[in-house]
Amino acid sequence: MSFGSFQVEARAAGSNARAGKLHTLRGEIKTPVFMPVGTKATVKGMLPEELKQIGSQIILGNTYHLHLRPGEDTIKKLGGLHKFMNWPDPILTDSGGFQVFSLSQLRKIDEEGVTFKSHLDGRQHFIGPEKSMDIQMALGSDIIMAFDECPPHPCEKSALKDAVDRTHRWLDRCVKHVDHSKHLLFGIAQGGLDYNLRKESIEQVCSQNLPGYALGGFSVGEPIEEMHQMLPELAPLLPQDKPRYLMGVGTPLDLIRAIDAGIDMFDCVLPTRVARNGTLFTSKGKISIKREEFREDESSIDELSDSYTAKNYSKAYLRHLFMAGEILSARLNTIHNLHFYLDLMARARVAICEGKWTSFRNQFLATYTSSN
Repeated sequence: MSFGSFQVEARAAGSNARAGKLHTLRGEIKTPVFMPVGTKATVKGMLPEELKQIGSQIILGNTYHLHLRPGEDTIKKLGGLHKFMNWPDPILTDSGGFQVFSLSQLRKIDEEGVTFKSHLDGRQHFIGPEKSMDIQMALGSDIIMAFDECPPHPCEKSALKDAVDRTHRWLDRCVKHVDHSKHLLFGIAQGGLDYNLRKESIEQVCSQNLPGYALGGFSVGEPIEEMHQMLPELAPLLPQDKPRYLMGVGTPLDLIRAIDAGIDMFDCVLPTRVARNGTLFTSKGKISIKREEFREDESSIDELSDSYTAKNYSKAYLRHLFMAGEILSARLNTIHNLHFYLDLMARARVAICEGKWTSFRNQFLATYTSSN
């Protein structure tokens, strides 16, 4: 298959769930796929070899953070992001838009882009569509995200509309500036929880013939149930023959519901972040390893898991490491949580390909609880 092509290999009966393959210069990505987040050129606590062992196909880098430190020029001189962090497989970089817009009091938006002050030293920087493309190309990203305006929640409709329109104008500039022979540019649709604005944004973004499309601006403080309600209506509006990426989402339940709606690609800091705080995902739901009841518990955190952590360590030991503040606690918890997410995607793909998606989805939703 040609560079940038996407083929849908299987579709689930009675659902929008699908399994596909996206072809990049650094290899094939099988979907549905979860992409571990390597914000500062590292997935916290994980060696690249370990990421491969647990099934990672593609990881994320963060344009904003890598621009500020060590700088894209430094990374380019050192051979690009892949060589810099010793990760040979595909890398997707976000545009920097979400991080810049989250600075609120430290930034100013105009038609050219965003002027902002670094959270590190207070120095002034500027990122616009062309600059975002330059940064991501210098990093050597395989998948580049368009520079968009991610409005907060809640947001006045007029401001939401302005953000949507500006996102479309910026996309035009991104398309003209990026080197399409080396990088796959994905457009981003915005619009908050306003269905009509979402539909308008999708139509505008998809008017550009791009290798993939993303839904941005979810999981920014809105009631998650509203996202669940909107996704089945929005995902089918995106092209059938291109990958669909839901940015920054979410819990295991979110992923299963989004796959059911027709989403192919996901990323989220949740599994690594909560791992460092002592929360672990299991086949029955999430648990807090800090709980007193695990002090002398010899059982595995998940008898159904074949993660390195679940197979080799007891709840009692994992609790001890966390309570003692040992570095190994974060390592083992992170290995397990990422394994859980990646394994969930692999099993979802098999279920779709074997025509068993509905039973797989129903069983997961019936046994997994988020309240443990």
